[in-house]
Amino acid sequence: MDEYAIAEESQADTSWKLRTLLIGGVIGALTGLGAAYLLTRRAEQKGETLTMTSGQGLKIGMLVAGLLRSIVTLGED
Repeated sequence: MDEYAIAEESQADTSWKLRTLLIGGVIGALTGLGAAYLLTRRAEQKGETLTMTSGQGLKIGMLVAGLLRSIVTLGED
C-alpha cells in the first residue's frame, strides 16, 4: 500500500467515527432536553417546583446505565 491509500483509509475510518459521535451527541442532547421539558411541564401542571430526591436520581442513573449496557451489547448476537 502506498502512503496515499493509507491516508485515505485512515480518513474514512475517522469519518464514520466522527459521524457516529456527532449523531449520538445530538440524540443524547435532544433526549435530555425532552426529558427536562416533560419534568418541568409536569411540575408546572401540579403547581409545584421541580424537586428530585436522591432516590429518584439513583433510579434515573440506573435506568441510563441499563440503557447504555443494552446499547453496548447490540452487536453481540
